[in-house]
Amino acid sequence: MISLRNVILRRSAKVLLDRVSTTINPGEKVGLVGRNGAGKSSLFGLLNGTLHEDGGDFSVPSQWRMSQVEQNMPETSDSATDFVLGGDALLGSLREALKQAEIRHDADPDDHDIGMEIAHLHSDLADAGEHDAIPRAQALILGLGFQTTELEEPVNSFSGGWRMRLQLARALMAPSDLLLLDEPTNHLDLDALVWLEAWLKRYAGTLIVISHDREFLDAVTDVTMHIERQQLTRYGGNYSAFETLRAEQLALQQGAYSKQKEKIAHLQKFIDRFKAKASKAKQAQSRVKALERMEKIAPVLADADFTFEFKEPANLPNPMLAITDGEFGYGDRTILRNVSKSVLAGQRIGILGANGQGKSTLVKTIARDIPALGGTITEGKGLNIGYFAQQELDVLKPADTPLEHMFALARKLGPGSGESGREQDLRNFLGTFNFTGDMVKQAVGTMSGGEKARLVLAMIVWQRPNLLLLDEPTNHLDLATREALSMALNEFEGTVMLVSHDRALLRAVCDEFWMVGRGKVTPFDGDLDDYQQYLLDEAKRVREAVKLEANKPQAPIISAEEQRRLEAQARQQAAALSKPLKRDLEQAEKRMAALTSEKEKLEAQLSEPMAAADLAKSGKRLKLVTDELASLEERWMALSGEIEALETAR
Repeated sequence: MISLRNVILRRSAKVLLDRVSTTINPGEKVGLVGRNGAGKSSLFGLLNGTLHEDGGDFSVPSQWRMSQVEQNMPETSDSATDFVLGGDALLGSLREALKQAEIRHDADPDDHDIGMEIAHLHSDLADAGEHDAIPRAQALILGLGFQTTELEEPVNSFSGGWRMRLQLARALMAPSDLLLLDEPTNHLDLDALVWLEAWLKRYAGTLIVISHDREFLDAVTDVTMHIERQQLTRYGGNYSAFETLRAEQLALQQGAYSKQKEKIAHLQKFIDRFKAKASKAKQAQSRVKALERMEKIAPVLADADFTFEFKEPANLPNPMLAITDGEFGYGDRTILRNVSKSVLAGQRIGILGANGQGKSTLVKTIARDIPALGGTITEGKGLNIGYFAQQELDVLKPADTPLEHMFALARKLGPGSGESGREQDLRNFLGTFNFTGDMVKQAVGTMSGGEKARLVLAMIVWQRPNLLLLDEPTNHLDLATREALSMALNEFEGTVMLVSHDRALLRAVCDEFWMVGRGKVTPFDGDLDDYQQYLLDEAKRVREAVKLEANKPQAPIISAEEQRRLEAQARQQAAALSKPLKRDLEQAEKRMAALTSEKEKLEAQLSEPMAAADLAKSGKRLKLVTDELASLEERWMALSGEIEALETAR
């Protein structure tokens, strides 16, 4: 059990936790939530030992093994499999210990203690799961979205996002009693996210996860801990249960709640207007569900100190743009072909597809960041694009301040934009996005991911766009800011094209979906639940198609008599082919029986006292016997499969 008793935790002079007491029981799956800067990562530092309490008592069972995702970008030429396998530190240390023991034994074969050590190490390696370590590591890699052809590729050959996936797989590979995950979903697409949820549900240890993805938290956690105003409050249940309980608590605080009526009235105005529109929309059922949740959490949203809205667009061209026979990609590499789509005024489009299929390429081309490789993109008159890049630094200059960014934007838009470029007006505007005081003159490169994301949002709002292109806008936003973004997008009068792995945001905002994959952009007729089922069905379809193609029979036009003759001939051929296979199978079974008997005898010998040299000799022989037996078992399985396939074909 993890225990905090009157714990005080500081970072520099700032108190993050003030006399906090709570417990986390073995096997619980805990979601740690709170605004950015509240102290979530610092609490992780206390748990992993990099920080120490400034007061009170804190304890974690000394025998617990802990695993967490390293935040540094891995730089190694090791293969993906070897890198992930290295996450099992115990297995690695046992392998190295055996290697060193065998070197010492070769130098001194009569040392009885070394021989005994080698025997024990073989036993320890078996207990540590050496026999299936590589398949386990590769299952983690494939589950997180890699291809089988990439298992032996060097880590350095992958991009940053994929390397961080390998760091996650490495952390999952480590045997642990306590698993700490800090924003594990940031680099995942939906199919990898669904796989991770399933893996964490099966995890037997204690899990503590920091995440701003409400559906992920709902899927994997059964306890929620909320950090706010230097306090840590424990709630039984997942994030949605916490949200309901906290809303009820806020509603009971009438004094504080009455001060929030203006914000609640603003939210209710949106709710009333949205209900009227949603009832007419054919594909609005998911948004109606999101609306019901918004009504329930009105007090939570009203309590937030940051909300914003997009300004009314100056005009709404219809269509916004039209793509005809478009080809998208980079340089000589074409990723998407024959794309013909129209984007209309008021559409809310969610863009789905696995990482690397071309979602960001499509958005960047529409945003004019990269040129189309072919076809035409016709823009509506007066089209004004607001673009949120997946990497905020794609549009931000690290050395410049928020105020300098706004000055540059005001100069670019010019006096005809209707916005004032005076410093005080820019300061006031930045203040509505929580950039106050000296923060407006702080270099962007020194800011957190959440602060950069808020600045990009501020710059987009200032431009009064009529088409929003949002590529993973929530990666660094806390839950309260995500709710504010969801509200603002639903009030926005223009068109939205959204790439996101945040299913709650997609459900709340999008009325239709485009699928990007296999070099195409096609409409997806369904909601996100349908998409998750589609991913499962698609994987099954591919497996069956490969199997069908491999065993596809020829179907020439022949007579019944000829058909019977060919079938008889096929049976004879199958029997002839299976005969040597059955002979090999029989020989393998005999050898396996002999090796099994020898293995049992060696294991019995190793349990009895004997000379060091004999002990080492028996240990080495046991390893050879075990390895040969494992190889023969694989051979036996392959032969059995071939024989079964031949007999089935008859």
